[in-house]
Amino acid sequence: MFNFSFDKRMLYIVLGVLAITSLMRMSSNYILGILLTLPGVIIAITFHEFAHAFAADKLGDDTARMQGRLNLNPASHIDPVGFILLIFAHFGWGKPVEINPRKFDRKFTMGTAEAIVSVAGPVMNFILAIIFTIIYFCIYKFAQASFIISQTGSIIITIISSTIIVNIGLGVFNLIPLPPLDGSKIFRNFMPYNMKAWIDRYQHIFYIVFLVLWISGLAGIIISPIISFIQTGLFKIIGLIFGI
Repeated sequence: MFNFSFDKRMLYIVLGVLAITSLMRMSSNYILGILLTLPGVIIAITFHEFAHAFAADKLGDDTARMQGRLNLNPASHIDPVGFILLIFAHFGWGKPVEINPRKFDRKFTMGTAEAIVSVAGPVMNFILAIIFTIIYFCIYKFAQASFIISQTGSIIITIISSTIIVNIGLGVFNLIPLPPLDGSKIFRNFMPYNMKAWIDRYQHIFYIVFLVLWISGLAGIIISPIISFIQTGLFKIIGLIFGI
């Protein structure tokens, strides 16, 4: 989730439409749902962008380190527009992690290093989904029943569940092989030179395709079954481990 170069003016228009739509349907339950989603969104974006910065730094590029991105401070990684869109539209991004391919360790090709940096973000989201699923089952396994059914317990479980879904969703979404998502950087390394040049030449068209897929809801239709499949499988596996 780096090197994001959409025309922000278009995004502001989309954001305005989403905000108006959200306000029209806003209710106390809707507001509560947003508040319970916030922790998961903050965690998902922060760790995702940190993973990009960390991977680049380990591969020899200290650009992110010099820019103060090697930390888990949400303020260092959250882009206001991408953050709001992720909450209201279930699609968003963090502040771009800048890289300098010339600084990568010479034992890696530029394409390989860039692919590693790109995949680090989604991988981090999947790791977080596993960690929070384990926490989820720990609560059900070891917490007292009175706590689980209490208001506090219910809120905590809801936040954890939301964090799991957000991280799986962000991980899957960013693996779509369309610019400017991480997936395009990952699969680019396996493309022949002519195809790379063609994609670079018509990159703006891919941005439009991506925007159409998102606004039309087709992106959600495509990735929702994948998100559901991963979540169900993860719960089954962790549930079996805990004997639940």
